[in-house]
Amino acid sequence: MALGPRLDLRQSQSLVMTPQLQQAIKLLALSNLEIEAFIGDALDSNPLLELGEGAPESGIDAVFEGEPDSLRRTTLESSPVDQLVSEGRAADDRPLDIDASALDRDRDTGDGTRSDFTDSLGDFGSASSAGGEAPDIDERGGASETLAEHLHAQIGAVTSDPMQLFAARWLIDQIDEAGYLTTTLGEAGEALGLPQAAMQSALALVQSLDPTGVGARNLSECIALQAREADRYDPCMARLIDNFDLLARGEIARLKRLCQVDDEDFADMLRELRSYDPKPGLRFGSGPAEAVVPDILVQAVIGDDGAPGWDIALNPATLPRLVVNRRYYVEMRHACVGKDAKAWLGERLADANWLLKALDQRQKTILKVAAEIVKQQEGFFRLGVAHLKPLTLRTVAEAISMHESTVSRVTSNKYLHCARGTFELKYFFTSGVASADGDGAVSAEAVKAAIRQLIDAEDPKAVLSDDTLVDLLKARGFDLARRTVAKYREAIGLGSSVQRRRQKALAGVR
Repeated sequence: MALGPRLDLRQSQSLVMTPQLQQAIKLLALSNLEIEAFIGDALDSNPLLELGEGAPESGIDAVFEGEPDSLRRTTLESSPVDQLVSEGRAADDRPLDIDASALDRDRDTGDGTRSDFTDSLGDFGSASSAGGEAPDIDERGGASETLAEHLHAQIGAVTSDPMQLFAARWLIDQIDEAGYLTTTLGEAGEALGLPQAAMQSALALVQSLDPTGVGARNLSECIALQAREADRYDPCMARLIDNFDLLARGEIARLKRLCQVDDEDFADMLRELRSYDPKPGLRFGSGPAEAVVPDILVQAVIGDDGAPGWDIALNPATLPRLVVNRRYYVEMRHACVGKDAKAWLGERLADANWLLKALDQRQKTILKVAAEIVKQQEGFFRLGVAHLKPLTLRTVAEAISMHESTVSRVTSNKYLHCARGTFELKYFFTSGVASADGDGAVSAEAVKAAIRQLIDAEDPKAVLSDDTLVDLLKARGFDLARRTVAKYREAIGLGSSVQRRRQKALAGVR
């Protein structure tokens, strides 16, 4: 059989990631504040786009009245989506969702981290949440002074020696945000080519600046500097500061013998230590503070039939309305004389129309996912974290007929505000643990809340061990192993029974 070239026609289906589809997927993952910045860039690059008022644009048909169809329609408006919109069936268009084989699979359904910034929005009756104007730019707080800026502003007034000033400024730049020097004097002297005596003098100069304790190389030195400033650095206090390891282990009796003090004097020394700041640099900002602004607002309402329900809406304070200035398009179309100019103008109109459709679909998709989350976690919104249920991306995706990756994009970097605070959408997706009665699973966040409640209520003289916590949790309906309890306890920042016993013993010394 001879081999030869030939031509064949074959049909196949494949998902083509067009630039418009890539843009739509990108918009879906952005938060409202990021969308606001994206819209600002779009306004700068497309002359046909402008910010609209609260009411929908009117008079569009009047603007195009008498114009040929070529002015009314762009090349992208021949797609099935645009045909649905033109026929008044926009609701039939599925929200932004694409084929599973073409997307990454984000299955981040583990324990969420609560971002409870309850004061970021305030009451629902505020001007911002009600759609009013946001604060003016001059009403916003400016960036706080950083620690380095505060120290550099002082150093020039305390020395006139240029060599000492140079070394001190270099050391200031090596101080971390907590106020501690991150390099040794040997390394600093080698880097600057200065003797140790000069570096010691420069360090002493830095440690004399405000706040007291800055420039220390360890916790003991930081506390000692503050004790000297308060004129409390006597031999007994010095021995106590030098033996912080014993204090951390709760060896009170041994510390009393080392310091040669009685119970009353030792309690007074501890009160003095508690008044000192172990991280003096944190009084100053490390940069501009950024508040968490929620993307979704959820409020309990009563329906017309008297049944309780939920009002779920996107935050209007961070979601500007974008419109296409079609009147300006008509004027520019009549002014264009060249073929290239008309083609460029048509592309701008097509891009503007597609961006508006993508933003509209983004809003529909976010609201659809948020509504399903509220439905699935209604117990949390009404009764609290103890009623939070296990939830996965797959559960929500199947309920709203979308792909998991689409739900993942919607829940990334977006926050929901309700009467219980502000939470990241990922917070509502938690793993589950088996219940003691076998009726189902409970959320890991509910278990953490129960562990925190038990430990907060424990008797300082009878600190609960992990084994005891297991029994108490089982009585509440949580069937957990000891290692699971220890994992959840550490996840919420609570120490072991030994560590808590030492802390409570120190707290009891007054």
